[in-house]
Amino acid sequence: MKKYSATLAAALTAALTAALGVGTALPAAAATGTEPPPSAERAAAAPAALRLMPLGDSITWGVGSPSGNSYRDFLGNQLSAEGHSVDFVGSGRNGTMSDPDNEGHSGWRIDQIAGIADSVLARYRPNVITLEIGTNDLNGNYQIPTAPDRLRALIDQITRDAPDATVLVGTVIVSTSATEEANRAAFNARLPGIVQAEQAAGKHVRLVDMSALTSADLSDSLHPNDNGFRKMADAFNAGVQAADAAGWIKPPVSAGGQIRSGIAGKCLDVNGGNSANGTAASIATCNGSASQQWSAGSDGTLRALGKCLDVTGRGTANGTPIEIWDCNGGTNQQWQAYNGGYRNPVSGRCLDDPNSSTVDGTQLILWDCNGGANQQWTALPVTQAG
Repeated sequence: MKKYSATLAAALTAALTAALGVGTALPAAAATGTEPPPSAERAAAAPAALRLMPLGDSITWGVGSPSGNSYRDFLGNQLSAEGHSVDFVGSGRNGTMSDPDNEGHSGWRIDQIAGIADSVLARYRPNVITLEIGTNDLNGNYQIPTAPDRLRALIDQITRDAPDATVLVGTVIVSTSATEEANRAAFNARLPGIVQAEQAAGKHVRLVDMSALTSADLSDSLHPNDNGFRKMADAFNAGVQAADAAGWIKPPVSAGGQIRSGIAGKCLDVNGGNSANGTAASIATCNGSASQQWSAGSDGTLRALGKCLDVTGRGTANGTPIEIWDCNGGTNQQWQAYNGGYRNPVSGRCLDDPNSSTVDGTQLILWDCNGGANQQWTALPVTQAG
């Protein structure tokens, strides 16, 4: 059992049950672009349950921390003491803490994090993301003029993949690297404007100022020591509390999991694990890969690899092929639980494995709902040991 996740199982069950029904509207976004003040009613509410993804580079992973726990253990302990149930999530595990899951990647730049964001966000569906990235871009003098734009694109990608999540964007911490320090001030100066623009678009993105760290808080030229990691935890914790008080943090939605066919041993799959628009949604042997990790959105969508299950060309006829495409709110991306399977409400037809094929890679289609095994789909939530 994870240290911070006492209520996670109940939250997952409730979220999955709700998500597989008829889609409901997403919460209304703030129209002003500024954070709403905490209300008395919100202040009296229980602290939000958190499925938190620490996302970033070696600082997130824990380089410089004797335990390898980074800011994550300090943050988890603070949040737990404040009444939050906390489940850290991510594809990596590092440190001595009881829940070491995270998405920190040593040496990675902004573009490299963007390369895995679709997959890991679809798989774990965090409702809070602590993002600390940019050190390796700045220290490596990597395309410095466009670094803020790449970060903005990454934030857009994250909010598109996980529209129900709150994103806490940390400024790049101090270093003793002459190369990084020559670039850091200008990069950090761009972040408030980027975050304000995200808020103006109704997205739950908040800037977290890491300027409390000084060179005395470093274990080497780039990485904090535990005193520095404690300061980072303080800053991210303040961001979580402000977001929760503003009503931004919603219960975790159903995390990605397999959708198993009524055909034994087969799963709903993105063909070849390719996230490009137009890639076939197919039947394939269940294998637990990212291409078979689906989540049910509160907007009635089924999502994998950051894309939505889509009826090609908005077709409604029998035999119309099924693919994945950028999520766009179209009626051809709506799916309702129906008779043990999924029905597209605008066509009234069901997600179908043609001729009950058992051949991996067979593209799925729309077909008249008939309750056959080839139209039966059972969603299984993902689990993460720890």
